[in-house]
Amino acid sequence: MGTIIWLVLGAVSFVGIYNLLSAAVISCSGLLTGSRTCLPLGVIFVIMGILIILGTFMEWIAIAYITVPIFAPVVVSLGFDPIWFGVLFVMNIQIYFLSPPFGPACFWLKSVAPPDITLNNIFAAVIPFIGLQIIGLMLVMFFPIIVMLLPNYMNG
Repeated sequence: MGTIIWLVLGAVSFVGIYNLLSAAVISCSGLLTGSRTCLPLGVIFVIMGILIILGTFMEWIAIAYITVPIFAPVVVSLGFDPIWFGVLFVMNIQIYFLSPPFGPACFWLKSVAPPDITLNNIFAAVIPFIGLQIIGLMLVMFFPIIVMLLPNYMNG
């Protein structure tokens, strides 16, 4: 638990310094959005890939504190809806909960599983579910109407 507190403290400090230096403005006009050689959806793919990689090694709270202030202004400046990006982010965090080696859901399953079920068995069993979540993530990326139908209806 103490390690998580240090991670969150470091992430909050990083975000505070990042915002103090107005780095969000710099990153919006910088490498990701200033380049005309890549497609906006390509930037989203890179962001989702970074989140998947971070999800295998970091706690989800630290990922949120570190990446949202960096990625959200970039996504908005590319013309994407922040609600859509928020759903993509949360779906990516769902992948984190199952992905080895730190998938918390796998450890929770192990705590209630019979003694003959090993953690390796559980990790192997969740791989199809990770694949399904990645397919769902791709569907939401390519068809934003899946996410935006209800918010657009509520806004009129």
